[in-house]
Amino acid sequence: MKTICFYFQIHQPFRLKRYRFFDIGTDHYYYDDFNNENILQSVTARSYLPANQAILEMILANKGQFKVAFSISGVALDQLERHAPEVIDSFRQLAKTNCVEFLSETYAHSLSCLKDPDEFKYQVKLHSKRIEDLFGKKPKVFRNTELIYSDELGEMVADLGYKTIITEGAKHVLGWKSPNFVYQSAVNPNIKLLLKNSKMSDDISFRFSDYQWSEYPLTADKFIDWIAKIPENEQLINLFMNYETFGNLQPKESGIFEFLKVLPYYASQKGITFSTPSEVVANLKPVEALSVPDLISWTDEERDLSAWIGNALQNEAFNKIYSMSERIRMIKDRGILQDWLYLQTSDHFFYMSTKHSSDGAVHKHFSPYESPFEAFTNYMNILSDFMIRVRAQFPSGIEDEELNSLVTTIQNQERTIADLENEIKHLRTKKSKLNIAPE
Repeated sequence: MKTICFYFQIHQPFRLKRYRFFDIGTDHYYYDDFNNENILQSVTARSYLPANQAILEMILANKGQFKVAFSISGVALDQLERHAPEVIDSFRQLAKTNCVEFLSETYAHSLSCLKDPDEFKYQVKLHSKRIEDLFGKKPKVFRNTELIYSDELGEMVADLGYKTIITEGAKHVLGWKSPNFVYQSAVNPNIKLLLKNSKMSDDISFRFSDYQWSEYPLTADKFIDWIAKIPENEQLINLFMNYETFGNLQPKESGIFEFLKVLPYYASQKGITFSTPSEVVANLKPVEALSVPDLISWTDEERDLSAWIGNALQNEAFNKIYSMSERIRMIKDRGILQDWLYLQTSDHFFYMSTKHSSDGAVHKHFSPYESPFEAFTNYMNILSDFMIRVRAQFPSGIEDEELNSLVTTIQNQERTIADLENEIKHLRTKKSKLNIAPE
């Protein structure tokens, strides 16, 4: 029996305001609040709310047999709570159905896994706690920013306690193999891998309303029929996509919501079910090990990291911000720590891409800048001011190695204090029990 696993990504960066060289040292607020709120309100009205309502109705109408998964970045949650709290409420409604799984990721939708393992682990833990606090669900499955993955990264994720990772079914990794199976890591058999079926996912995300596509129009019965005709032993179809597919990338007028709503009906006619990622790995065994020695992602034709660190501009900005990692770990200033998170968001580097052809068109579509160079200049001006604020926290003569030693000392002291506080709490509890008079 075949099953469809839907996962939707929800992410909105804190877009930066136009920040001039002359603002450095005088203006410490970096965000374009007007643009951020307008974009979020538009996407909420066109996509998030109607899509959530449609999925809730589908779950209820199909008596819990329709299931999906969401990965919502921390920076998106921050903006939703600020500008569209009704979206948070609608996700809480979905969580109560127990037919929705929330995935784990980096809080800032960052590339920290490439440069700073400690920051990566911190953000994953921070994001998991935020999801649990908001929706009462502790994430059990991990998806990295833009589905970035490699064997080495898998080990980092496993150290955090995750046993299932979602990533891209990249052709140069799979070769002749199909993405329609559960795989396991070649270096750690305990890690299960769920791979995106790129073609079928993109049929919905990018080709649904393309009049020039040979398969236009895409109807629900046609799509389910394609899945039914997949070889019987390929039991899993992973459809991973941006949630804005529904109502924004594919407008309501295209019929995208009607397409979504009737999928369960046609699926049931073919004996096809829907599963969350956790249900998939619980019910299907890995068919074989998959080796991913080099980093992959779900972006652009190459499915690599060139969308974010593919040119000199991107690498300069990327290396510059992570050069402050050790100093940041010494800082307690909430404003600086918040900016540190928001400035790590991968979108800032995506806007600096100098790619051309179809990939370049995608980058330009999402960028608020006129050119990659403008994106780079604006970001570096802001980073210059941010670095001044960070360095002001410590004497300029302190080197990073010395700071690292101080961080270790402070962390050890904090652990000792926590242990002593737990011991005091234990002794107080013990004392209170001894002071209770016998009946």
